[in-house]
Amino acid sequence: MLKIISFASATVGTVFLSHYESNCRDKTFHPGRRPGAKLWDDNWDMMKPDYDANMSDDEKKAITPKAVRHIYLVRHGQYHLKEVESEKRKLTDLGRKQAERTGERLGKLLGSSITHFYISTVTRARETGDIIIDTLKPEPGCTIQHTDLLKEGAPIEPIPAPTEWKPESWQFHQDGARIEAGYRALIHRSLPSQEEDSHEVLVCHGNVIRYFVCRALQYEAEGWLRMSLANGSITHLVIKPNGNVSLRGLGEKGHLPVDLITYN
Repeated sequence: MLKIISFASATVGTVFLSHYESNCRDKTFHPGRRPGAKLWDDNWDMMKPDYDANMSDDEKKAITPKAVRHIYLVRHGQYHLKEVESEKRKLTDLGRKQAERTGERLGKLLGSSITHFYISTVTRARETGDIIIDTLKPEPGCTIQHTDLLKEGAPIEPIPAPTEWKPESWQFHQDGARIEAGYRALIHRSLPSQEEDSHEVLVCHGNVIRYFVCRALQYEAEGWLRMSLANGSITHLVIKPNGNVSLRGLGEKGHLPVDLITYN
């Protein structure tokens, strides 16, 4: 049996290497890359400067982004999952503790440098945002905005299909358009008028965060459900002035003690 397995492994390896070597002439080939896939769209947010050949240096500078945007996506705390109505799905006592710890963590990371809060209007996210803000006590100039664009929903049919969670097609159709609109409104490179780097906190939901991450990194959006985020976790996206995007942290929960880590 061992000899057969060894032979089979060697055969598979030989076939793979032969296929790999035969494609080495094509510089775009890689076994982990889908054929024909575009590797990176540098105008993904439609905000890449469009320079005219006759523009002066000052004119080019006026339309060129210069600031870095730091986006911190926070998942709401644990809530009463058994409730049916959204307004009754409030944070549990444990969820409130998670929100406090997340607020403390953001305070240690960012201090008074937070420039914006964007908070989902769903009860559990709104409560989480309120607790974080009460804990942080941001500067008076910090913008705080509640928006329906960050509400939870079904962004796009996931691949592979889940066995338990099965929204109707119309839910993907309706929710997906709204969540995509939220992504386009909030995830983009800085405007040319932004002089200083910004630190912006989005308090929202697991589905929204995972979809935003896939879209921002230009991965297939259908893969969003392959990730899992804890309640009160922090995801950190960095958007450079040239439109390059990096994921500095995904679902970080090190600020939560073990007895405060949940995923509902």
